[in-house]
Amino acid sequence: MSLADNKCVPCRGGVPPVPADRAQALLTELGRGWSINTQGHLERLYTFKDFAQALAFVNKVGAVAEAEGHHPDFYLAWGKCKVEIWTHKINGLTESDFYLAAKADREFEPFRTVAA
Repeated sequence: MSLADNKCVPCRGGVPPVPADRAQALLTELGRGWSINTQGHLERLYTFKDFAQALAFVNKVGAVAEAEGHHPDFYLAWGKCKVEIWTHKINGLTESDFYLAAKADREFEPFRTVAA
């Protein structure tokens, strides 16, 4: 089972973030492009051939995020979109953040051949 096959679990707060060693292991499972930024959030920059594709990607990932009840921050510009994910209630990372990141990667697949 890949990370993308897991269901995000809503966080109501009061839980600790995943330990740093577990976060690094999950980051390795995500693969290329993802990093943990200085705020302790997951982030990845996706590139596209134009603005319309970047916007289509945001809409696809947004629909997945809404269905999962777990919402990333998007930074949309011409030919690119940065996705930043963390669990806002705890201001840290949970396993669900990595699941959503993998789901974003899955949504990017149809764009990959066009963007490359």
